[in-house]
Amino acid sequence: QVQLVESGGGLVHPGGSLRLSCAASVSVFKIRTMHWYRQAPGNQRELVATIGSGSGSMTNYADSVKGRFTISRDNNKNMVYLQMNSLKPEDTAVYYCKIFDFDAWGQGTLVTVSS
Repeated sequence: QVQLVESGGGLVHPGGSLRLSCAASVSVFKIRTMHWYRQAPGNQRELVATIGSGSGSMTNYADSVKGRFTISRDNNKNMVYLQMNSLKPEDTAVYYCKIFDFDAWGQGTLVTVSS
């Protein structure tokens, strides 16, 4: 059974930073491609960042966050992270991690960017 637990969200001023964490309970975590998604109120869930399996040398980002967000992983801890810098009000959303090819979602963590 797959479980995903996101944490690290909160209220931050524009220009601030947050680091999101996701604990993944899944077999052989290191072979799993991982994603971060987000869903703003009234919007569809959108893909924010992807990190490939193994060392995580392959990463990909939505244009809206490129250069500001960094996805990383720790295979020893079954964790994936999203470092978010230079946050903007339009980054306000519930953020979710997801395992590629698994139809499972955690509860998400709310990020609010507001002055």
